[in-house]
Amino acid sequence: MKLDMFFPWKFVNSAYTIPYRLLYRAGYRGLIFDIDNTLTEHGAPADEKVRRLFRDLKEIGFTTCLVSNNRKERVKKLADEVGSQYTWKACKPLPSACRKAMDMMGTKRSNTLLVGDQLFTDIWCANWAGIRSILVRPINPREEIQIVLKRRLEAPFLRAYVRKGLIRKKETGKKRLKKTG
Repeated sequence: MKLDMFFPWKFVNSAYTIPYRLLYRAGYRGLIFDIDNTLTEHGAPADEKVRRLFRDLKEIGFTTCLVSNNRKERVKKLADEVGSQYTWKACKPLPSACRKAMDMMGTKRSNTLLVGDQLFTDIWCANWAGIRSILVRPINPREEIQIVLKRRLEAPFLRAYVRKGLIRKKETGKKRLKKTG
């Protein structure tokens, strides 16, 4: 498997700092969002910040879809709170998760982006499906044990990106990542 399958198109601090108006002007129309640690803390309901983001996205002209490996109750509740389409038990990183979201939104690979916080589910899923991805820093660094283990597996990939100059150390948010060589 090639390392670039886990490489995002962009890496930003937060889903709330992405220049969505610029992306819309560039031709993007559909946004796929992971939920937990991308939009909210794990299991948390939508707060005013999340609702405002989705109001702004609709005003800009975007269609959205929440794509999560979580249970229907969790995903539907958040989707209803923000007025978005959704799919649950999506089986990310399988590309069918992104394809289903694009079908629901009526978009195609060339005008769809995925925003997520994990390399091995979100970014891999987007790359496998042939769409661009934006990796965000996780909202809550204290996560469930299975996510903590995934983060440890992601660390060598992030270090490799830093070494190659593909992302800056500051973007990773991890002091232990150092550019070597």
